[in-house]
Amino acid sequence: MEDFKEDIKKAIQTLKTGGIILYPTDTIWGLGCDATNEVAVKKIFELKHRSDAKSMLVLTDSIMKVERVVSEVPDVAYDLVECADKPLTIIYDGAKNLAPNLLAEDGSVGIRVTQEAFSKKLCEEFRIPIVSTSANISGEPSPRNFSEISEAIKAGVDYIVSYRQDETATAAPSSIIKLGKGGVVTIIRQ
Repeated sequence: MEDFKEDIKKAIQTLKTGGIILYPTDTIWGLGCDATNEVAVKKIFELKHRSDAKSMLVLTDSIMKVERVVSEVPDVAYDLVECADKPLTIIYDGAKNLAPNLLAEDGSVGIRVTQEAFSKKLCEEFRIPIVSTSANISGEPSPRNFSEISEAIKAGVDYIVSYRQDETATAAPSSIIKLGKGGVVTIIRQ
Protein backbone atom coordinates (compact mmCIF):
# COMPACT_ATOMS: atom_id res chain seq x y z
CA MET A 1 0.00 0.00 0.00
CA GLU A 2 2.91 2.32 0.68
CA ASP A 3 3.95 2.30 -2.97
CA PHE A 4 1.22 4.82 -3.81
CA LYS A 5 1.09 6.92 -0.64
CA GLU A 6 2.67 9.97 -2.32
CA ASP A 7 0.35 9.60 -5.34
CA ILE A 8 -2.69 9.59 -3.02
CA LYS A 9 -1.44 12.74 -1.26
CA LYS A 10 -0.81 14.63 -4.52
CA ALA A 11 -4.07 13.45 -6.10
CA ILE A 12 -6.06 14.65 -3.07
CA GLN A 13 -4.31 18.03 -3.13
CA THR A 14 -5.24 18.34 -6.81
CA LEU A 15 -8.87 17.31 -6.22
CA LYS A 16 -9.25 19.76 -3.32
CA THR A 17 -8.15 22.67 -5.51
CA GLY A 18 -10.61 21.81 -8.30
CA GLY A 19 -8.05 20.07 -10.50
CA ILE A 20 -8.35 17.05 -12.77
CA ILE A 21 -6.42 13.84 -12.15
CA LEU A 22 -5.56 10.97 -14.48
CA TYR A 23 -5.72 7.81 -12.39
CA PRO A 24 -6.05 4.02 -12.43
CA THR A 25 -9.41 2.59 -11.40
CA ASP A 26 -10.96 -0.85 -11.03
CA THR A 27 -11.61 -0.77 -14.78
CA ILE A 28 -9.81 1.48 -17.26
CA TRP A 29 -7.73 4.60 -16.54
CA GLY A 30 -9.98 7.51 -15.69
CA LEU A 31 -10.19 11.25 -15.59
CA GLY A 32 -11.32 12.36 -12.17
CA CYS A 33 -12.31 15.38 -10.15
CA ASP A 34 -14.33 16.27 -7.07
CA ALA A 35 -17.85 15.14 -7.98
CA THR A 36 -19.34 18.05 -6.01
CA ASN A 37 -17.34 20.73 -7.85
CA GLU A 38 -19.31 22.01 -10.86
CA VAL A 39 -16.35 23.95 -12.29
CA ALA A 40 -14.05 20.89 -12.12
CA VAL A 41 -16.72 18.71 -13.78
CA LYS A 42 -17.01 21.31 -16.57
CA LYS A 43 -13.21 21.11 -17.10
CA ILE A 44 -13.49 17.35 -17.73
CA PHE A 45 -16.29 17.85 -20.27
CA GLU A 46 -14.12 20.42 -22.04
CA LEU A 47 -11.01 18.21 -21.98
CA LYS A 48 -12.96 15.28 -23.44
CA HIS A 49 -14.76 17.53 -26.00
CA ARG A 50 -17.91 15.93 -24.65
CA SER A 51 -21.42 17.32 -24.56
CA ASP A 52 -22.42 18.11 -21.00
CA ALA A 53 -25.80 16.58 -21.81
CA LYS A 54 -24.01 13.24 -21.26
CA SER A 55 -23.63 12.30 -17.61
CA MET A 56 -20.47 10.87 -16.05
CA LEU A 57 -20.22 8.30 -13.31
CA VAL A 58 -18.63 8.61 -9.90
CA LEU A 59 -16.55 6.30 -7.76
CA THR A 60 -16.80 5.77 -4.04
CA ASP A 61 -15.31 3.24 -1.66
CA SER A 62 -18.45 1.96 0.08
CA ILE A 63 -22.16 1.48 -0.46
CA MET A 64 -22.73 3.52 2.72
CA LYS A 65 -21.28 6.59 0.99
CA VAL A 66 -23.77 6.09 -1.86
CA GLU A 67 -26.48 6.99 0.67
CA ARG A 68 -25.00 10.52 0.94
CA VAL A 69 -25.53 11.26 -2.75
CA VAL A 70 -28.72 9.36 -3.60
CA SER A 71 -32.15 10.11 -2.12
CA GLU A 72 -33.03 6.46 -1.71
CA VAL A 73 -30.79 3.44 -2.20
CA PRO A 74 -32.95 0.45 -3.17
CA ASP A 75 -32.38 -2.62 -0.96
CA VAL A 76 -31.30 -4.67 -3.96
CA ALA A 77 -28.33 -2.32 -4.49
CA TYR A 78 -26.64 -3.57 -1.32
CA ASP A 79 -26.87 -7.18 -2.52
CA LEU A 80 -25.70 -6.30 -6.04
CA VAL A 81 -22.63 -4.44 -4.78
CA GLU A 82 -21.79 -7.18 -2.28
CA CYS A 83 -22.19 -10.02 -4.78
CA ALA A 84 -20.61 -8.39 -7.84
CA ASP A 85 -17.65 -10.44 -9.07
CA LYS A 86 -16.49 -7.70 -11.47
CA PRO A 87 -16.79 -3.90 -11.49
CA LEU A 88 -20.43 -2.82 -11.52
CA THR A 89 -21.81 0.66 -12.08
CA ILE A 90 -25.34 1.19 -10.80
CA ILE A 91 -27.46 4.08 -12.04
CA TYR A 92 -29.59 5.48 -9.21
CA ASP A 93 -32.52 7.88 -9.40
CA GLY A 94 -32.64 10.94 -7.17
CA ALA A 95 -29.02 12.06 -7.05
CA LYS A 96 -28.22 14.76 -4.49
CA ASN A 97 -25.20 16.65 -3.13
CA LEU A 98 -23.33 16.31 -6.45
CA ALA A 99 -22.44 18.84 -9.13
CA PRO A 100 -25.64 19.38 -11.19
CA ASN A 101 -23.74 19.15 -14.50
CA LEU A 102 -22.64 15.64 -13.55
CA LEU A 103 -26.17 14.23 -13.52
CA ALA A 104 -28.29 12.82 -16.30
CA GLU A 105 -31.28 14.91 -17.43
CA ASP A 106 -33.60 12.75 -15.31
CA GLY A 107 -31.58 13.47 -12.15
CA SER A 108 -29.96 10.04 -12.02
CA VAL A 109 -26.27 9.25 -11.50
CA GLY A 110 -24.07 6.22 -12.12
CA ILE A 111 -22.02 5.16 -9.10
CA ARG A 112 -19.45 2.39 -8.77
CA VAL A 113 -18.12 1.13 -5.46
CA THR A 114 -14.49 0.42 -6.29
CA GLN A 115 -12.50 -2.47 -4.83
CA GLU A 116 -9.22 -1.67 -6.65
CA ALA A 117 -6.51 -0.71 -4.14
CA PHE A 118 -5.55 2.75 -5.42
CA SER A 119 -8.97 4.16 -6.29
CA LYS A 120 -10.50 2.70 -3.10
CA LYS A 121 -7.84 4.34 -0.91
CA LEU A 122 -8.22 7.62 -2.84
CA CYS A 123 -12.00 7.62 -2.26
CA GLU A 124 -11.56 6.69 1.42
CA GLU A 125 -9.12 9.53 2.07
CA PHE A 126 -10.84 12.17 -0.08
CA ARG A 127 -14.23 11.31 1.51
CA ILE A 128 -16.14 12.79 -1.44
CA PRO A 129 -17.19 10.83 -4.54
CA ILE A 130 -14.76 11.22 -7.43
CA VAL A 131 -15.74 11.52 -11.07
CA SER A 132 -14.52 8.60 -13.15
CA THR A 133 -14.81 8.85 -16.90
CA SER A 134 -12.66 7.18 -19.53
CA ALA A 135 -9.38 8.97 -20.26
CA ASN A 136 -10.08 9.72 -23.90
CA ILE A 137 -11.47 12.39 -26.20
CA SER A 138 -15.18 11.73 -26.71
CA GLY A 139 -15.78 9.41 -29.66
CA GLU A 140 -12.27 7.90 -29.59
CA PRO A 141 -11.65 4.39 -28.23
CA SER A 142 -11.21 4.08 -24.48
CA PRO A 143 -7.58 3.37 -23.54
CA ARG A 144 -7.13 -0.18 -22.27
CA ASN A 145 -4.00 0.74 -20.31
CA PHE A 146 -1.89 3.83 -19.57
CA SER A 147 0.23 3.52 -22.72
CA GLU A 148 -2.87 4.06 -24.90
CA ILE A 149 -3.82 7.42 -23.34
CA SER A 150 -3.38 10.29 -25.80
CA GLU A 151 -0.90 13.09 -25.22
CA ALA A 152 -3.78 15.59 -25.46
CA ILE A 153 -5.45 14.01 -22.44
CA LYS A 154 -2.19 13.81 -20.47
CA ALA A 155 -1.43 17.47 -21.22
CA GLY A 156 -4.92 18.54 -20.12
CA VAL A 157 -4.84 17.20 -16.56
CA ASP A 158 -3.37 18.71 -13.41
CA TYR A 159 -1.89 15.51 -11.96
CA ILE A 160 -1.01 12.10 -13.44
CA VAL A 161 -0.81 9.22 -10.99
CA SER A 162 2.42 7.20 -11.36
CA TYR A 163 1.05 4.00 -9.81
CA ARG A 164 0.23 1.25 -12.37
CA GLN A 165 1.51 3.17 -15.41
CA ASP A 166 3.74 0.24 -16.39
CA GLU A 167 0.94 -2.34 -16.51
CA THR A 168 0.27 -3.71 -19.97
CA ALA A 169 -2.80 -5.82 -19.23
CA THR A 170 -5.89 -4.55 -20.98
CA ALA A 171 -8.83 -3.52 -18.85
CA ALA A 172 -12.50 -3.44 -19.70
CA PRO A 173 -15.26 -1.02 -18.71
CA SER A 174 -17.68 -1.99 -15.94
CA SER A 175 -21.09 -3.57 -16.30
CA ILE A 176 -23.86 -0.98 -15.96
CA ILE A 177 -27.35 -1.50 -14.59
CA LYS A 178 -30.11 0.97 -13.79
CA LEU A 179 -32.23 0.55 -10.69
CA GLY A 180 -35.60 2.12 -11.39
CA LYS A 181 -38.69 2.76 -9.34
CA GLY A 182 -40.31 -0.30 -7.85
CA GLY A 183 -37.09 -2.31 -8.05
CA VAL A 184 -37.02 -2.49 -11.85
CA VAL A 185 -33.52 -3.53 -12.99
CA THR A 186 -32.41 -2.61 -16.51
CA ILE A 187 -29.11 -3.91 -17.90
CA ILE A 188 -27.37 -1.11 -19.82
CA ARG A 189 -24.00 -2.81 -20.48
CA GLN A 190 -22.91 -6.33 -19.53
